[in-house]
Amino acid sequence: MRTWFITGANRGLGLEIALAALEAGDNVIATARNPQQIGEAPEGFADRLHTIPLDVTDRAAVDEAVGAAIARFGRIDVLVNNAGYGQLGAFEEIAPETVSRQFATNVFGVFDVTRAVLPVMRAQRSGHIITISSIAGMQGFEGSSIYCAAKHAVSGWSEGLAREVAPFGIKVTCVYPGRFRTDFLDGSSVRYGDFAIEDYAEASARHRQALDANNHRQIGDPRKFAALMLALVGAEEAPVWLATGSDAYAIFANKSAALADNIEQWKETILSTDF
Repeated sequence: MRTWFITGANRGLGLEIALAALEAGDNVIATARNPQQIGEAPEGFADRLHTIPLDVTDRAAVDEAVGAAIARFGRIDVLVNNAGYGQLGAFEEIAPETVSRQFATNVFGVFDVTRAVLPVMRAQRSGHIITISSIAGMQGFEGSSIYCAAKHAVSGWSEGLAREVAPFGIKVTCVYPGRFRTDFLDGSSVRYGDFAIEDYAEASARHRQALDANNHRQIGDPRKFAALMLALVGAEEAPVWLATGSDAYAIFANKSAALADNIEQWKETILSTDF
């Protein structure tokens, strides 16, 4: 029996992962700003589900939540860094303080939760840290530059962290979901720019209309995503990068080809800077 610590577990992918872990017979620490949204534990699971209110931007609350998890179940085997939201809009239309809030949740919140959990996993000499990035962590998209920046940040961090903690038996996987049919594009999960600039008006309107049209019509199945996370944790070997969804596969394949083309096209220039 494993113990999962999941942030942002009140809805979407986080909630589906929590339910899948419970159905697999595992313990779940489900955290969220509003844990009451998680609802009652499914019948027979109450003794294995512990909900905790948690704002990942509150470091003291993070430490308290991890302490409560250990007090309840004695260990943490899987950390799922899922809490976050989408700050969309053109870069120039987003205020500096809004950028800071995006990074406080999507980046520094991830760092702080992981920092609190790592001593537990090091003592166990085992554990798996799963951070939910996005296809926006692999490719930049117009109208999403700040969100892309935050997701690229946790992607690069995951790669470095994986090397640092491997000697302690801890696995690290950065997951890059494509578009899954959750409420991510609802007003409760996504935010747009703070002010409008005429030069961006047409492109911004087009981008928002496209996202609105795709809301709750996304190709990805959240339950299948959750099942994949269970399989990932059960695998003997874990990848550092894991794309999920056919659209994510296409993004990875195109990025890989573009990088290969880039280094070959600019090879002579790239190599010319050595002594």
